[in-house]
Amino acid sequence: MSAIKVAQVTKIYRLFDRPIDRLKESLNPFHKAYHKKFYALNEISFQVEKGQFVGIIGTNGSGKSTILKIITGVLTPTTGQVTVSGRVSALLELGGGFNMEYTGIENVYMNGTMMGYTRQEMDEKLPEILAFADIGDFVYQPVKTYSSGMFVRLAFALAINVDPEILIVDEALAVGDVFFQAKCYQKINEICKSGTTVLLVTHDMSTVIKYCDKVVVLNRGKFVAEGPAGQMVDLYKKILANQEDMPEACESGSEDAAGDRGPAAEDGVGDGGEGSQNRDQKGRGTGEMLWKSALTLNEQKLKYGDGRAEIMDVGLFDHNGELTGMILKGKPFTLKMRVRFLAEVPAPIFAFTIKDSKGTELTGTNTLIEDCQVVTARAGEEYVISFRQSMSLQGGEYLLSLGCTGFEGGEFVVHDRLYDAVNITVISNKNTVGVYDMNSRVSVEKEKRTAEA
Repeated sequence: MSAIKVAQVTKIYRLFDRPIDRLKESLNPFHKAYHKKFYALNEISFQVEKGQFVGIIGTNGSGKSTILKIITGVLTPTTGQVTVSGRVSALLELGGGFNMEYTGIENVYMNGTMMGYTRQEMDEKLPEILAFADIGDFVYQPVKTYSSGMFVRLAFALAINVDPEILIVDEALAVGDVFFQAKCYQKINEICKSGTTVLLVTHDMSTVIKYCDKVVVLNRGKFVAEGPAGQMVDLYKKILANQEDMPEACESGSEDAAGDRGPAAEDGVGDGGEGSQNRDQKGRGTGEMLWKSALTLNEQKLKYGDGRAEIMDVGLFDHNGELTGMILKGKPFTLKMRVRFLAEVPAPIFAFTIKDSKGTELTGTNTLIEDCQVVTARAGEEYVISFRQSMSLQGGEYLLSLGCTGFEGGEFVVHDRLYDAVNITVISNKNTVGVYDMNSRVSVEKEKRTAEA
């Protein structure tokens, strides 16, 4: 039986270039239109069965929050219909449904009344809500004095401790410290086992893979697909890389296919000049995409070197051979960099380093360490360097740095170096302690002792 049924839902907003155009349209005797139509949602349909944990994912502007607001009744669809069967508890946005002048406790009672609970029922639930929120005496202060963390603690504690039949959450778990997030997920696990239906919008693919029974993918206001979490995350990664319509030959992940996606755009990783527009040895034309166009690049990256070499492109290929900035923890992946030489360089060294957001170097290697060297690179030559390894870092966000260096006359020389050039997202459904996973294999056995005589 369906807990939520969304049927052909469309939401259209009228966009006016100038405020005066709205008045002109309302007063025009011939009903002349001065607006443009913006489809926030365009004929969206899907169902959520009772007891399911369903995620909705998509790029920014896909309509994820809009569909949640329509499901909860905050917005009215332009066309289409939404049917909800069950008592809904929703956490749509920070502060939604709270009166900023009321204290925390007053807001708890007010929202409980709006959900249909009596004062006596809320009296019984209040201790559990306050214990979960754990914000101390601030519950007696107006919520306008709360920090964002305190706010979401109270809002989530209320939403999840009122025995909802349907829980709807929009990115709320992104706020709060790691301990509170862990407590939230533990509570979500508990209510899922009790049969509660959960509908979650998030950009955290680790959460999607770990918790969701089904995932709905939206893009630019349109329904794309629905299905198992792993398949839908792969599809989402293609959408991020603008590859959702790529031919099979480019998605095969074979070494030849991956190696033949060459430099084409003007904005190369190394801010390539005219040389980056030429064909390479394999005949790539200027119409083909750069690997780096599928990645999240840092416009504020630090670049320097003597200019004798140029890092033209970089790509990350997951365990399926797909070009993406999202790598699954525990899976193999390949990092590729394309370097063009503008002058002769003896024994160049190619390197990469991965850092955390604080700038701490976590791992990395180079062709000298790995004993895979080029004797001499001559002007006009291009090289593709592939580093293949497994991802053992914890789930999170990391920064990739690249370099082409060497030694001349016993002195270290930098030909081209890009610091913090690319963002890498590691997706994990199990984070251990620290920055990397030792991939422990654990067993617990009860020891048998001989009874004493």
